[in-house]
Parts: sequence; C-alpha cells; structure tokens
Amino acid sequence: MDIQINDEEEIRACRREHINEMKREKEKQRMQRERFRKAAPFAAALIFLVFAGVLVLPGQFRKDAGNAQTIESTDNASDMENASDTESAAETGTETDAVFPVISIDTEPLQSLADAALSVGAVPPKIYSAEASSDVLQLYDSLKSGDTLYSENVVLVDLSENSIVAQKGAFDRINPASMTKVLTVLVAAEHIKNLDDTFTMTLEITDYGYMHDCSSAGFEKDETITVRDLFYGTVLPSGADAAVGLATYVAGSQEAFVELMNQKLEELGLADTAHMTNCVGIYDENHYCTVYDMAMIMEAAIDNDLCREVLSAHIYTTSETEQHPEGIELSNWFLRRIEDKDSGGEVICGKTGYVVQSKNCAVSYDVDENGTGFVCVTAGAGSVWQCIYDHAGLYKQFSTAAEGGTNNDTQ
Repeated sequence: MDIQINDEEEIRACRREHINEMKREKEKQRMQRERFRKAAPFAAALIFLVFAGVLVLPGQFRKDAGNAQTIESTDNASDMENASDTESAAETGTETDAVFPVISIDTEPLQSLADAALSVGAVPPKIYSAEASSDVLQLYDSLKSGDTLYSENVVLVDLSENSIVAQKGAFDRINPASMTKVLTVLVAAEHIKNLDDTFTMTLEITDYGYMHDCSSAGFEKDETITVRDLFYGTVLPSGADAAVGLATYVAGSQEAFVELMNQKLEELGLADTAHMTNCVGIYDENHYCTVYDMAMIMEAAIDNDLCREVLSAHIYTTSETEQHPEGIELSNWFLRRIEDKDSGGEVICGKTGYVVQSKNCAVSYDVDENGTGFVCVTAGAGSVWQCIYDHAGLYKQFSTAAEGGTNNDTQ
C-alpha cells in the first residue's frame, strides 16, 4: 500500500513539474511575442531602406557615354591610356562603355536581416496546459447531500485562465473510446486543403467497423463521397467507416495516420500520458489518455476553424451519391439532447464515446453568459444521459460561481 501511495505521489509531482514547465514556456512565448510586436515597425523600415539603397546605388553610376568624364590617374600608364581612349570617344561622338566603380555587396547579412524581418510577428506554437490550483474543487468529497455526480473521472477547465476549476481522477488513465475522434479530425484538418476532394470507400474500410462492432455513418462499399462528408461522418454519428476513410485519405493507411496522431500528442505535450493505436477509439491496452489530456486535445480542436465547425454541427446531410441519392442525414445527439438543458450558457461542441472499459464518456465545450469558455471531460458514467447531466450541471455550477453563487464551500 505504501508503495502505491509513493507511486501516486511521484506521478503527481511529475505532473506538477510538467505544468510548471509549461507555464514557464507560456511566459517565455508571451515575452517573445511582445518583443516581436515592438520590433516589427523598425525591422520593416530597416529592410526597406537597405534594399532601396541596393537598388538605387548602381543607378548613380549610369551615365551617357557623351557625358562621361575623363578619369585621370598618374598611378600607371594603363590608367592614362584608358583616360585617353575615353576622351577620344567623347570628341568623335562615338559610343563607349562608361567606367563604373565595382561595387561588391555581401548578401549574406542582408539575407539574414530579411529572414529576421519575415520572422517578425511569427508567434510560437500555443502550449496547451491547465494548472490545478490549490483551491481546485475536488469532486471526490465536495458533493452536498442530494447532489449527484455520475462520472468516475471528471475535469472542468476554465480556458480564460488556463486553470482546472474542478476535477475527479483527472490524471487517471482511461480509454477515450470515441472521444479519440476529436484528435482524428484535428490531425486530419491540419493535413487537408480541399474539402471538396472525393474518396471512395472500400470493403476493407466498411468491414473494419462491422468487425469491431462500431458505430457507422452508413457509407457503403464503392461509394464516393467528399472529404467534408468524412469529417462530419467521423464526428456526428461517430462513424468508424468515416474515421478510417479519413485516415486513409490523409496518410494512405490507418497505421500511418496513427503515427501522425501520436506526433500531435507529442506536439501538445501530452505524449507522457496519452498514446493512440487507432483512429476510432476501439479498446486496446496501449490506447489511452486521461480526461485532462482529452480536455487539452479539445481545446486545440476548437482553436481549429474546421474542427470547431464540425464539432459544433447538430445536423449534416452528406453528398448525393448513387448509393444515397438524397444523402445521409447525420446527427450529433449529444448536442441535440443537451441544448435544452440549463448549463448557464451554451454548449457549443461535443463528442461522446463508449467502450465497456471506460463506460460512457464525453468531451464538450461551453461558453457561459459572461463569455467564459469551459471544456468538460467525463468518463465512467452509466449512460449518455448521465454524461449530459454531469456536463450541464458542472457548467451551470461554475457559470453561477462567476456571478457570485459558488459551491466551493463544499470542499
């Protein structure tokens, strides 16, 4: 038992150090952006003057042959001969090449300066992290009599403060189930330029979902749909066919796409606690993350315009095809079911998931009446409705807290 406690303390210490490191990196990036902002006008002006000078200087030495002045020199006979030839040419009116000084310009400093100017205003990649302050609401023992929390793992993140405001087992390893698809569309969105491009479903892709008893968007073998259809089919009905199709379109295979997913986790600073083996969310011992990790993935996704658009859609109809002449109507039932619940604001984005090992889980993004954004992730609930009640209840609690009515006294 002591060994287990020590292990848990070590994990918490590592996590605190990681968060502190991310916080230092954020401050460093903020200072860099401030320096870039102040330096931009001066750097731009300097580059303009330097290159303007380079273009103008040669023109100062261009003269008509008839107006060329004789260059006199007593240094050597060849200089005198050149001068004599020039005078003769001027007297007879014949043309000759003007004599110009040779200008040697070292372009390397100019190139370095140009590169520096181009980098002015470039903002380093955003670091996604949230700090758990000492007064974070611990949902293990904070519930009042009569309060209900169905989920076993919970994290609620205030995006305006990059802070964890409530948590329960936020750093425990879980299987993210179909919440995985938030990362799937995020990675795909960063590698796709043409949403109107097409993709033809294969028997291997459609069979993959059936073999693993997954949800399906309803695409059929040999059906040609747009890449946009694949995005919405991945999220709204949580279609395995759409997710694997999207992965295949981007990387050529699901295996190659999973490598991109794990690279993204490393980029987000989550590789120590999160790892993916498939793009769908099928259970695997090596397919895991924490609800905290998923909150950071969701934050990155809502920062991406395409992902935010897809994750916020309630209904979408796919392209008309030979197999589906009227298209397929897809629905995000989590958003449609929670939209009439009182969350103290509006739930904008959402994605659910389910495997036996993690039960019902969900990740969502809410903006309260004060304009504050929150991300909530839950796992271990008995039903989708329990996920909905937990998300709406937590959002309501903390939007109320922002207006002065808080439940923090229950700690």
